[in-house]
Amino acid sequence: MLLENKQVAIIGGGPGGLTLARLLQQQGCMVNVYERDSGPYVRQQGATLDLHYESGLRALAEAGLMEAFRKNFRPGAERVTITDNHAVIHYTERNEAPVQDLENEQARPEIDRGPLRDLLIASLKENTVVWNSRFEALQANGKGWDIIFENGTTVYADLVVASDGANSRVRKYITDIARIYSGVTIIEGNLYNAAVHAPHLWELTNGGKVFAHWNGKTIVLSAKGEGSLSFYTITEEPEDLLKTSGIDFTDRTQVFSWFRQRFADWSGDWHEVFSSSDSYFVARPQYYFPKDQSWQTVPNLTVIGDAAHQTPPSGDGVNQAMLDALELYQVLCLQDFTSVQEALASYEKEMLSRTSVTTEDASQLIQSMLSENSFQIMLDFFDKIKASM
Repeated sequence: MLLENKQVAIIGGGPGGLTLARLLQQQGCMVNVYERDSGPYVRQQGATLDLHYESGLRALAEAGLMEAFRKNFRPGAERVTITDNHAVIHYTERNEAPVQDLENEQARPEIDRGPLRDLLIASLKENTVVWNSRFEALQANGKGWDIIFENGTTVYADLVVASDGANSRVRKYITDIARIYSGVTIIEGNLYNAAVHAPHLWELTNGGKVFAHWNGKTIVLSAKGEGSLSFYTITEEPEDLLKTSGIDFTDRTQVFSWFRQRFADWSGDWHEVFSSSDSYFVARPQYYFPKDQSWQTVPNLTVIGDAAHQTPPSGDGVNQAMLDALELYQVLCLQDFTSVQEALASYEKEMLSRTSVTTEDASQLIQSMLSENSFQIMLDFFDKIKASM
């Protein structure tokens, strides 16, 4: 086996990196995941994730984790409601039966990020994840790497896999291809105990998701299993909004003031999100990598997930990251390559080809969401999906 007696280091403990670690350990590989967080519960884990049959669920099945997934996914959370700017419902799946058949290729079961991370960590050998390990630098050492962390520690690995997300610090050792601003900035929020603080929006979401579209602006609501409500605005903004607006987007009052101005043609129904101090907000400019990107394979270093192929916001990122993990595992452990470099080259060629298509699809989706008739476009989109099922 290509990785026999070789130490693998995965930088970043998101779903892609943890899935890869689980798959490699099933083959007896020596692997550690180095995560910047000081522990598994120190950071809010964002909205729910829908896993797809051909990617995220396929990776979990190969990792022997479908039973754990069944215990943690949220039937009904996949149901979508579409409203206009006045929170009037024009399409809803709220009365449809929750998804149960995970063998259905059309299924898109939802799971909260926290429970997905927890079940992946629980599947690993003890101490696989090394917390409080913020990556600083790589230094070549023989046929491998010394990995230097900000906490002063250094470890050696024969193979390094960058899984450190959209703001990857490792990617520069592979390629200098820069990200492109998508034109979109997301304001992300999370409101805790939403049934009390935002009862109207909590009922509207009904345990699932709400997509509100109007005149090139979008709001997304997503109910989480612990009772909080995730909130996203998707709008076209200048890339330097955070610097030039003078707004502290971590300040609820300032974000509310921005929202009332930016969404002045939307009703006050949405103001519930800002009604309680039991919330947080953060601004996230959205970037993507060119769909035609390519690079020369490095013999002992590769990349998965958003660090490899960030796209405009489309909801498919976690699935592509987990599929990356599966395909990288397959070339390293199950296929007949003569060297690690040859295996990595094969993986990267297929990954870049696949994600070129997802980048184009995501770009088309975001353009639809930003168009003046976005409301009708999204209604037609979901009607078409329903008709095909």
